[in-house]
Amino acid sequence: MKQYNTRAIMASLLICGFVGMFSETALNIAISNLMDVFQISAATAQWLTTGFLLTLGILMPMTGLLLQWFTTRQLFIGSLVSSIVGTVIAALAFNFEMLMVARILQAAGMGLLIPLMFNTILVVYPPEKRGAAMGFVGLVIMFAPATGPTVAGLLIEYFTWHYIFWLSLPFLVIGLLVGLKYLENVTDVTKPRIDLLSVVLSTIGFGGVVYGFSKAGEGSEGWTSTVVLASIAIGLIALALFTLRQMTMSDPMMDLRVFKYPMYNVGLLMVLSCMMIILSSMIILPMFLQNGMKLSAFTAGLMLLPGSALNGILSPRMGRLFDKYGPKWLVIPGLVVVAVTLWFFSSISTTSSVAFIVVLHIGLMIGISMVWMPAQTNGLNQLPPALYPHGTAVMNTLQQVAGAIGTAIAIIILTSGMEKYLHDSSAPTQQTEVANAMTAGSQHVFLFAMIVTLVGLVLAFFIRRVVVNHSAMNPMH
Repeated sequence: MKQYNTRAIMASLLICGFVGMFSETALNIAISNLMDVFQISAATAQWLTTGFLLTLGILMPMTGLLLQWFTTRQLFIGSLVSSIVGTVIAALAFNFEMLMVARILQAAGMGLLIPLMFNTILVVYPPEKRGAAMGFVGLVIMFAPATGPTVAGLLIEYFTWHYIFWLSLPFLVIGLLVGLKYLENVTDVTKPRIDLLSVVLSTIGFGGVVYGFSKAGEGSEGWTSTVVLASIAIGLIALALFTLRQMTMSDPMMDLRVFKYPMYNVGLLMVLSCMMIILSSMIILPMFLQNGMKLSAFTAGLMLLPGSALNGILSPRMGRLFDKYGPKWLVIPGLVVVAVTLWFFSSISTTSSVAFIVVLHIGLMIGISMVWMPAQTNGLNQLPPALYPHGTAVMNTLQQVAGAIGTAIAIIILTSGMEKYLHDSSAPTQQTEVANAMTAGSQHVFLFAMIVTLVGLVLAFFIRRVVVNHSAMNPMH
């Protein structure tokens, strides 16, 4: 096996990944601020997030193909140039349109970087060391979005939202320079034929589903809106056609043979349930803290920091434990912890103490760190190297879809819970009653997340450690 300077390669990928994920969530805290500055509605402002997710949803399915068309260095430089240009435009943005363009460029950069990061790890590290390496990716994927709101809250309080991007810029440049010096080409460029129909179907399919669910989560009409139903329906039809097309092609854009590997499927389902749990609770909790408990954005951000920081710090540790003991002893206890904390979360109210919520959030994040990376690494380990780009493309794409679905469902459960409470209330306009309605809605969301966790727990009993034996390429090994 070829020797790589794994530390430098990881450092450059992780720095850039961290900054990308950081700016993704940092802007969420600034949304109400941006609505005032640009004089835009909440639905318009929501596009800064929806547009970002949509770009990822469209680009990620193509990464399996791109990883075979371009060298590691070309993709890395492309992703960083896109991120840097986007960040500069965002930092200078003086109207909504300019910021929107910047967000799409940033998302394009991230959409290339994350699959590249996973793929590089699978190629550069031997199977017995992958858990720890994937753990560091977990650190980035969980810790960066967690620090985003806290840092952004501080920047908005003392400077302007532009500084979110000015702060990110030097780190992206450093990451680019480290990568240019140390990152080597780790994949073979095979230049498979590009099937335009597959590209179109995948774009309409994944784009339609992500857009439909994102729209359902933000509008007052929700599921009854024609746009929502139409885009989800068109998306699903396009996805069905896309799947049929991939099955019949000798050189598919997204190789669906990854689904022949049972542990890959179990790992994938685990990751998707984690994604739904995290996103539904991470969207509702800050809203509950700000609108239910009437805390400031900065305080809410600070309360969520210990749990998220711990999740990030523990990710590499969990990865090492996975390398040593396999997935079962981490995943099952992890899901039990998540289920218990969500059960407690489903009874929080405006009188719950700050400490209690912080402790619960820490428990939730520790549980997730025990499930996410071990399940993901175990699943990807079962694939033969030729399917690595496809395995990561499928996983990353479906994560975006699960994220959009989880968010939409959470918002819908929250709104209907609030509406039901206020409908039965004698004084629906009173501040205290609105806060109580927020509590009722939030409790329902946590119950939904708990049900998802219990489904995951049932699946966890089927997880087995994958013995990596690449001489035998039989999927049933």
